Amino acid sequence: MNCKDTFFAKKMDRPLHTHLNRGESQVMDIVYKLDKAAVSDVVQRMPDEPLYNSVRVTMNILEEKGYLKHSQVGRQYVYSPTRPQDQVGLSELKHLLSTFYKGSASRAILTLLELPGSRLSKGDLEEISQWIETAKKEQGQDSRGSR
Repeated sequence: MNCKDTFFAKKMDRPLHTHLNRGESQVMDIVYKLDKAAVSDVVQRMPDEPLYNSVRVTMNILEEKGYLKHSQVGRQYVYSPTRPQDQVGLSELKHLLSTFYKGSASRAILTLLELPGSRLSKGDLEEISQWIETAKKEQGQDSRGSR
């Protein structure tokens, strides 16, 4: 492994401490959908037809932040995510909880339930109830195991 490979391997192992702004989130959504994307691929799929250079700069920033990596194919860079989408989503969700809900998942859930137009179906409510029951059982097992 050469120095460049070692640098990128270390960069990918670090937790993501910087969070995504709106434009960066849009770019990441597109790259995740395509799996790999050149700047031109992203520009074609973005709303509001951004300038090529704006997207290129955003993708470079995402690479510096550790969200993307690139390989060179001919004369263009092809970018791909450094981490699975669910892992990045979890990192962003933790940031959202700590920033807006004082780390409280229950406050965030209550806010979601109170959103206008967020009526849950009976099936949704049943599924959520099952998750809660499973979490209660797992918590009960954990507290008994730690005594």
